[in-house]
Amino acid sequence: MIISTYDDTALHKAFGIDMSEISDIGVGAGWGRVAPGCRSDAHQHDEIEVFVIVAGQGELIVDGARHPVGPGAVAKFDPFETHVLENVGGEDVVFATFYWRAAGFAIQAAGRSPRRRFDERPVFVFSTPPTPNGDLHLGHLSGPYLGADAYVRFQRMNGVQAWHLTGSDDYQSYVVGAARRDNCQPAQTAARFSAEIAATLSLMDIELDQYTVTDQDPTYRDGLRSFFSRLVDSGWVAPLRAPALFHPDTGAYLYEVDVAGGCPGCGEGTSGNICEECGEPNTCVDLVNPVSQPEGRAPRFGEVTRYSLPLHEFRDDVAAHHRLGRVPARLRELAERVFTRRPFDLSITHPSSWGVPPAENDVTDQVIWVWPEMSYGFLHGIEVLGQRLNQPWRADHPAPDWKIVHFFGYDNSFYHAMLYPVLYQLAFPQWKPDIDYHLNEFYLLDEGKFSTSRRHGIWGKEILGPDTVDAVRFYLCRTRPEGRRTNFERAAYQNEVRRTLIGTWQRWLDDVGRRVAERFNGAAPDAGTWTPEQIAFLARLDGRRTALTGCLGQDGFSLNQAAEELDGIVADALRLTRMDGPIAGIARWCDESRTTLALELAAARLLAHAAAPVMPRFAAKLAEALGLETPREWPQTIELVPAGNKIDLAGRVFFTEPLLASPTISATGASTATEPAEESLKGMGQAVGWLDEQVRQLLRLPADAPLAGRSLSALGMTSLQIMTLQYQILERFEQDVPIEDLTRVDDLAGLARLLSRQRAVSAGRPA
Repeated sequence: MIISTYDDTALHKAFGIDMSEISDIGVGAGWGRVAPGCRSDAHQHDEIEVFVIVAGQGELIVDGARHPVGPGAVAKFDPFETHVLENVGGEDVVFATFYWRAAGFAIQAAGRSPRRRFDERPVFVFSTPPTPNGDLHLGHLSGPYLGADAYVRFQRMNGVQAWHLTGSDDYQSYVVGAARRDNCQPAQTAARFSAEIAATLSLMDIELDQYTVTDQDPTYRDGLRSFFSRLVDSGWVAPLRAPALFHPDTGAYLYEVDVAGGCPGCGEGTSGNICEECGEPNTCVDLVNPVSQPEGRAPRFGEVTRYSLPLHEFRDDVAAHHRLGRVPARLRELAERVFTRRPFDLSITHPSSWGVPPAENDVTDQVIWVWPEMSYGFLHGIEVLGQRLNQPWRADHPAPDWKIVHFFGYDNSFYHAMLYPVLYQLAFPQWKPDIDYHLNEFYLLDEGKFSTSRRHGIWGKEILGPDTVDAVRFYLCRTRPEGRRTNFERAAYQNEVRRTLIGTWQRWLDDVGRRVAERFNGAAPDAGTWTPEQIAFLARLDGRRTALTGCLGQDGFSLNQAAEELDGIVADALRLTRMDGPIAGIARWCDESRTTLALELAAARLLAHAAAPVMPRFAAKLAEALGLETPREWPQTIELVPAGNKIDLAGRVFFTEPLLASPTISATGASTATEPAEESLKGMGQAVGWLDEQVRQLLRLPADAPLAGRSLSALGMTSLQIMTLQYQILERFEQDVPIEDLTRVDDLAGLARLLSRQRAVSAGRPA
C-alpha cells in the first residue's frame, strides 16, 4: 500500500505552476498547485491524463473551451488536447494528476479529423492582406492565398464552420511609393490595385468570405483608433524620443520603402523595418550603411518622438502563446533571435500623411504603423463578417472560443507571431488568442524573388483562366515553398501539365471511360470476384485517403504532400491496370477483370473528392463524369461508384495544352502579355459572351443560371464585384466605364452596346 499526502514544501516549478511527484503507484502521478491569479502553461502530450481537484476554484481551458472546476471535480484529457488550469478564486487550487500512455489511443487521437474542437467553434482563416501597390503574381498566389483557400475548403468538407478572410492593406508605405511612381494619389493607387487583386483572386478560384478594403470601410478608422487607445491605456505603449533617419535634403522622415541598407542581423541587403532574408526587424537607424531610396544617398541622423513598445519585456508571454497553437519551429527560432535584443523599443507610429492618426495628441503628424494596424484589421474583418452572418462577433470583445489561423510569408513572421500576440495581450488582457500559424518561404522566378515593387513576376492574369486554373493550382501546390525556397520555371510548369495532368491523369481517365463504354455500355460495373492484389489495392487507396486527410488537416497541412498523394492515386490505379491487363479479355476471368474496373472507378471517385480542396473545377467535372454530385463532404472510406451510373470519361477534356509566354512588364507593374484591346468588339455577341463569363465567375453562378434582362444589381453584385468588373473591362477592352454607368445598364447586352458606343466615339465614328 502507498499513501501520498499533499505537501506544499515539496513543490517545485513546472509547467508554469508548482508541482511535486507521487512515486511508485504504477502510473505517472503528482500533486499540483495553482496560486490565485495564476494559470498553468498550455501544453499537450501523448499521454492520457486525469486531474482530481482537491481544493480551490478554477477553470479548465481545453482547446479554447472553459469548464469551471472545484473540489471533487475529475477531468480526463485525451492525448494531444491542449489544456490549461487557471485559478479564478481567492485561494490555491490544489489537484492530483495521473497520466499514462496508451499508444493505440494516441494514434487514434492524432488521426482524428477534425481535432482540437475545430467542428465546435468558429475558425477564422486569414491570408495576409496584400499590399495594393500592384497586382498579384504567382509568388503571392502560391503562398498565403492558395494555402488558405485549400485549407478552408477541406475544413468545410469535414463539417467545420471555417471562413477565409483577407483584404487590402491600403496604408502601406509601399502604396505611397507606387503612387509616386504613377504620379497619382495613394488612395487612387490603393483603390485601383485593391480591385485588381480581388479580380485575380477570383480568377484563381480563391473564395473569400470577407475582403476588407481598409481605406473604403466606413467604420475601420474609428475602430482602429479605439484599438490603439487600448494599447496606450495599458501603459506599455507610450511616446518615446529615439534616433531616426531623415532625407539629407528635404528632411523627410525615412522608413520602410524610403530607406535601404544592410540587415543588422544577417548582413543581407534590406529595406527599412524588416529583413526578407532572416525575418528580423530593424529600426532603420541600425541598418548598415543606410541610404535613402531611390536616390541612394546617405541619410541624416536625428531624433523623433513616436509611440513605442518595449517588446523585450514580453519574451515569456510570446513563448507561452507559442505553446498554445500550431507554431512551426522556424517561428519559435526567430522569436529566440529577436528577443535576444535588450532593450528593443519598437516604434508603432511613424511620421506620415498616409494612414490613420491616433486619437491621442501626444505626437503630431504621425499615423499608426500599418503592421500593428493589421492586428486590429483581423478582428475588424471578423466583426464585419459576423454582421453579414448575424453573429455577435465584435472586434472590441474577441471571444475565447475563436480559433484563428494565419497564412503568411516568412518575411511577415515577426509581425504575426511575435508582435500581434503582445498587442492582443495589452488590448484584451483576459483574452488568450488561440492561433495556428502556417508560413511559406520565398517562391522564386528564374532563381530571383517574385517582386511587385521591382515588377519581376508572372502575374495571375497572364496565366489564369477557366481552362488553366486547376493546372496552375496543382503545379503551385506541388512546388510552393514549404519549409524551403522553390523556383517556378515556365518549362517545368508546361511539362508538368503535359506529362502529369494530360499525359497521365487525363489519359488514364479516358482509357477507363473507353473500357467501360466497350465492355459495359457506358455504365459503371459492380465488383465481382476479388483477388489478393485487388484487396491490397483497396487498402492502398484507403492509405492514400488517410494520408490526404493528414496533409490537408490543421496539424500537418502541406499542399506539397497533398499534390504527391493525388498523383499517387493515379499511379496506383495505373499499376493495377497493368497487373490486370493480361486477363482483361479472357472470359474465364471476367469477374476478376470487372472488379479491377470497378476499383479504377473507385480510385477516380476518391480522386474527385480528394482533389476538391486543391482543384475544385476538376473535382466537379470528374464527379459529374462519374455520375456523382459535386463533392461536398470528405470521404470517410473508399466507396465504389454505384453500379449502373453513367460514366462519361471517354474523350472528356479536363486539362488543356499550357501556353505561357515570357511576360512583358509595363511600368505600372501589370503584364502586357495579356490580349490587346479586344477585336471582338466588332461582334456584339462575342462581347456579351465574355461579359457573361466574367459575371458568372464573380458571382459563382452555374452555367444555366439566367442572366438576360437582369441588371448587375439585380443579379446581386456587390460594389466591390462591380468595381472588379470595371477593371476587367478596362484591361480587356481599354474602356473605362464609370461605376454609375455599370449599375444603370439593364443587362449584359445593354452593357455590350454601351461598350460599342464608347468604342465608336473614341475612334471618331458615329455612335
